[in-house]
Amino acid sequence: QVQVVESGGGLVQTGGSLRLSCAVSGRTFSNYAMNWFRQAPGKARELVAALSRSGFTSYADSVKGRFTISRDSAMNTTYLQMNSLKPEDTAVYYCAADPPIGSRLWGQGTQVTVSS
Repeated sequence: QVQVVESGGGLVQTGGSLRLSCAVSGRTFSNYAMNWFRQAPGKARELVAALSRSGFTSYADSVKGRFTISRDSAMNTTYLQMNSLKPEDTAVYYCAADPPIGSRLWGQGTQVTVSS
């Protein structure tokens, strides 16, 4: 059974950095497209960054130039490096894995809080 587990959230000051990790177990990781979403209180969940199977990356306009999504296939892990954090980046961050066949798989989420 595939599991998606995020880690690395926490409290950081404005301008600081955090790196989120998303470990995927149970399947061939390189066949998955990977995504990071976030959901702030009272707001809809939004796609922050995506990494296709071929390595193409895309970002929400609000995080372009500040966030970087990457993959370490040997570790079955996807990362979200977040720099120059702002209070509006405060949210629960979710990792989502898209297998070649089947439904999207979600992690449990990790809280990121940016203090002003």
